[in-house]
Amino acid sequence: MCLCLPGESYTKKAPKVPRCPATCSCTKDSAFCVDTKAIPKSFPPGIISTMVNTAFTTIPEGAFSHLHLLQFLLNSNTFTMIADDAFAGLSHLQYFIENNDIQDLSKYTFRGLKSLTHFAVYETFPFHSVSVESYEFSGDHFVAFAQPDSGFCTLYIWDHVEMIFRRFHNITRSAVYCKPVVINNTLYMVVAQLFGGSHIYWEEGPQRFIKIQDIDTNRVRKPNFVDTFLLDDEWYFVVADSSKAGSTSIYRWNSNGFYSHQSLHPWHRDTHVEFIDVGGKPHLILSSASQPPVVYQWNRNQKQFAFHSIITELADVQMVKHFWVRKVLYLCLTRFIGDSKILRWEGQRFVEIQTLPSRGSMAVYPFTVGPRQYLILGSDFSFSRVYLWDDLTQRFQPFQELNMRAPRGFSLVSVDNKDILLAASFKGNTLAYQHLVVDLSAK
Repeated sequence: MCLCLPGESYTKKAPKVPRCPATCSCTKDSAFCVDTKAIPKSFPPGIISTMVNTAFTTIPEGAFSHLHLLQFLLNSNTFTMIADDAFAGLSHLQYFIENNDIQDLSKYTFRGLKSLTHFAVYETFPFHSVSVESYEFSGDHFVAFAQPDSGFCTLYIWDHVEMIFRRFHNITRSAVYCKPVVINNTLYMVVAQLFGGSHIYWEEGPQRFIKIQDIDTNRVRKPNFVDTFLLDDEWYFVVADSSKAGSTSIYRWNSNGFYSHQSLHPWHRDTHVEFIDVGGKPHLILSSASQPPVVYQWNRNQKQFAFHSIITELADVQMVKHFWVRKVLYLCLTRFIGDSKILRWEGQRFVEIQTLPSRGSMAVYPFTVGPRQYLILGSDFSFSRVYLWDDLTQRFQPFQELNMRAPRGFSLVSVDNKDILLAASFKGNTLAYQHLVVDLSAK
């Protein structure tokens, strides 16, 4: 019933939707606030990520209790004190504070947080490295580092008692990439070198590697990356050549060793090669310093890779890596100058869906820990950034920044209920980070 005067009507007013605070800029799910005097009390619905650069030093009790959906709270501030129950009500919060000068934490500061997730330095290796590869062999976990200073391909083994990686063996000199491959229960190591040619080693016994083959130096002049793949029940490896006179080359296993199988395009100074199966068809994606990424497709009749397409018009793509989310294929193209791109396979072509800032990036690594899909973009000029995939938005959200110098490669090792991310550093110590999930809800 409407109790109205003659000629009048009654219209029910819609609830007022909170607006983005004046000191912030908001997107559908994120808010970025600068020089705010306090945590804003009103945000649009759906905000799950907020970066607050503040003009205050204390986080009071229940400061974020009105942001129940908040998953990421990234800060670049000067907080010095955090009160009891400061994060009360944030049951979904996964990662929260960075770049602060915390001086006072109370016993109950983090009470109520159920799934606080972050990466913390687990082990430091006192050497520079330009590649890192993890592998399992004879029940043990290993990592292989290519060290630019000593030139060694250095192997480390996981110690199940001490819960650390310890030095296992050194192979050769002048190594720029060390790629392990296990074929018929035998370990082989493809060691790409800048001087004296590249070689293949066979592990004859524990800590005893023997060179069994040389790689043609007329084809591979300046190797930059090595990948291995199994195709039609046969093993191959491919060397990306970054010289002006060399050619990215493929080698095939024939029971006695690896032999030259095919040379791909010459003169293009390739930096990386990625093997990927798209729609049941094997492909190679070549990244280059001189042209956009090139796609080659496998021809089963000829047993050769043939030029297929150019994936994008972007130049200076240092590396292309693929990953899957809910059976959907994605690519990440990382660039040293310019933004990196996330592309999604749409059945006939890749379509760009996201841009990620990545100035100075030469390495990208998608990886999963449990149900979480991460992506790390290395940087030579600033902090390397870890992103976490958000199923709701179908995009990566900023997760954490890691301080490493000139990262060149990453690898994940899951062992003894630990998930460890190894980072090869060209100008600093090589690092191992542990992925931690902390439940403080009962404390």
